[in-house]
Amino acid sequence: MAERSQTATEAGNDLGNDDTIGGNVSKYMVLPTGYCGQPKKGHLIFDACFESGNLGRVDQVSEFEYDLFIRPDTCNPRFRVWFNFTVENVKESQRVIFNIVNFSKTKSLYRDGMAPMVKSTSRPKWQRLPPKNVYYYRCPDHRKNYVMSFAFCFDREEDIYQFAYCYPYTYTRFQHYLDSLQKRNMDYFFREQLGQSVQQRHLDLLTITSPAGRRSW
Repeated sequence: MAERSQTATEAGNDLGNDDTIGGNVSKYMVLPTGYCGQPKKGHLIFDACFESGNLGRVDQVSEFEYDLFIRPDTCNPRFRVWFNFTVENVKESQRVIFNIVNFSKTKSLYRDGMAPMVKSTSRPKWQRLPPKNVYYYRCPDHRKNYVMSFAFCFDREEDIYQFAYCYPYTYTRFQHYLDSLQKRNMDYFFREQLGQSVQQRHLDLLTITSPAGRRSW
């Protein structure tokens, strides 16, 4: 396991802005500045290298606080909303504040009571964080981007925790669902390939109609 996987900041410049974000972090352990000893519990490990994962950079602000940078959409670098990442190597009763610092939206349901989702190894069902622990605001320290901050307390050292913008729904899960519908041979459901995405994924065209409305080929 890499203790300090190279981040975009280390590979590029130290301006501390989201222009330096590359790919998702992969088992990235955050060590305190100047720390030279062996990694130990409480040195958080972040990972987003999985389907629907999104976390491009992690900056430790203080002992308890972390700035998290999300990656932009593939074809729209100005659009940054989704995040989904895991945290492990936690210490029992460890309290943290995570700041998602580069949101692109000025309006968000986070301003109206919505809260991020969390689950862990021993509690695999998604739950919302308490809204009282979530704050959405404009921050002058981050080029006036909107920031969503939330406080969290880790309670089980052996667990891996996962945080997400809302309930994740992956492309693979969606394809499995479409496959199951197609196998049912329903008269009113038609599926065909419209094209491919930039990542060479199938783009499906779905038609739901009455049997009489089916087109002839």
